Amino acid sequence: MQGARVSLKGWQQAAVAFGSAFGALLDPRRADLIAALGETTGKPAFQRVLHRMRNSAEGRDVLLDRPRVISTQVSHAWDMPQNTFGAAYAQFMGSRNFSPDDRPPVRFMDTDELAYVATRAREVHDFWHVLFGLPTNLIGETALKVIEFEQMFLPMCMLSVAGGSARFSEKQRTLFFQHYFPWATKAGIKCTDLMSVYYEKHFHEDLEEVRRNWGIIPCPKRSSV
Repeated sequence: MQGARVSLKGWQQAAVAFGSAFGALLDPRRADLIAALGETTGKPAFQRVLHRMRNSAEGRDVLLDRPRVISTQVSHAWDMPQNTFGAAYAQFMGSRNFSPDDRPPVRFMDTDELAYVATRAREVHDFWHVLFGLPTNLIGETALKVIEFEQMFLPMCMLSVAGGSARFSEKQRTLFFQHYFPWATKAGIKCTDLMSVYYEKHFHEDLEEVRRNWGIIPCPKRSSV
């Protein structure tokens, strides 16, 4: 994987995890700290994801090809017909002026294969936003972390949910725990193993069709969100 990996001893890993958690709580916009926290606390979870991918035909293809969600590899999504998954992803990214190249590199995984799995988990995040119909505000991001936890059991996801909900207003907190949290818990369990999906090969397919095929339950619309 591109980018220098750093080998950490046990106490160093704990120190990085603690420092990253503390820094991320002070400034939740620090994507690099959140990424470091996910890596240093998530190795067992990433190993389980790797095992599942190896046991899936499509997951094995992902591991073999190692596709990257970067502009040079997903630009064809912008050429897809309306109502396709690719077009929905392109609209999601373009309307927010997002770039797929903005994710921080993985640094704290022990092997190239685990580093790729961690990278893949980070890079498919926006695909999941599109599939589940979640906004990119604090509530939407926190709800997606619930789904990510159900899919991968990463400790960082639940820490992010706790941190996100702590920053909610009282109205947002009520809305989240009455509406988003129960839905996200169910949606994360009901859908297919999303880490074993080769998304780039489905850009040309109808968005609603891929949702049905993968057991996706889109977030119910709420006018108060």
